[in-house]
Amino acid sequence: MKSRIVSAIQCVLFALAILMVIPTAAVAQANDLGRNMNQPVPPFHIIGNIYYVGASDITSYLIVTPAGDILLDGGFVETAPQIEANIQKLGFKLKDVKFILNSHAHLDHAGGISEMKHATGAKFVAMDQDVAALTAGTAFPAAMPDRVIHDNDTVTVGAVTMTAHLTPGHTRGCTTWTTVARDGVKRYNVVFVGSATVLPNYKLIDLPNAPATYPGIQADYEKTFRVLRSLPCDVFLASHGSFYSLVDKRSVMSKNSAQNPFIDPWGYQAYILRAEAAFQKELQNEQSPAK
Repeated sequence: MKSRIVSAIQCVLFALAILMVIPTAAVAQANDLGRNMNQPVPPFHIIGNIYYVGASDITSYLIVTPAGDILLDGGFVETAPQIEANIQKLGFKLKDVKFILNSHAHLDHAGGISEMKHATGAKFVAMDQDVAALTAGTAFPAAMPDRVIHDNDTVTVGAVTMTAHLTPGHTRGCTTWTTVARDGVKRYNVVFVGSATVLPNYKLIDLPNAPATYPGIQADYEKTFRVLRSLPCDVFLASHGSFYSLVDKRSVMSKNSAQNPFIDPWGYQAYILRAEAAFQKELQNEQSPAK
């Protein structure tokens, strides 16, 4: 079962990688494999002021404050209406979203940002290294940032601050966001991982007939794992639900409201180990190709 799940995820990632280099197909809509990650699911409360408003695997989060709300990620183009509906199902208002943040400039996370900007009137905040991809208008509708940020910059609404950590490799500007959630008298360090996945079409090192995906990509991934290991984490969230067992944790929560499975520092460390091992395996394969 585990191997079938891994194979399915790899197929989805490969399909997305193809879409990212075929602009017409990408703008038209996600393909069938992509849609499998984009099924509607009921929104729900995660912890403190954090709510899940995304699709079945393509995640989106609403961080709520009395002074206005923050939305993290816009999904595919076709995810945006789901996100809008989920925000309203929870009893929140689209017009209260003050900022839209992004994990990284791929069509399954940034495709719906342009629509979400239009629906909410919110300001879009993006990491500098991803601005070119976000504004190109090829793989998805151009998402024009209102504010360009850099590593360790912050976005604050009321008493809530989101901190941007540059975790590059998956994209040049891939961003892991952190914040502190208060649940009763307890405070929890929350990490929203951008991604540390090496897609099937990526090349990590320069070879005569296969140049690296971009200069410095290997060093960027290595930086990402150092950063992720340095972040204190109580609540582990990410750009894909499969990274942190969203479906299973949601099921546990629905059966036992006293237990919050999203408080999972061990799962966070396990994710880093898995992702880094996959990166090292790909690096070794490129360094010592089969003869």
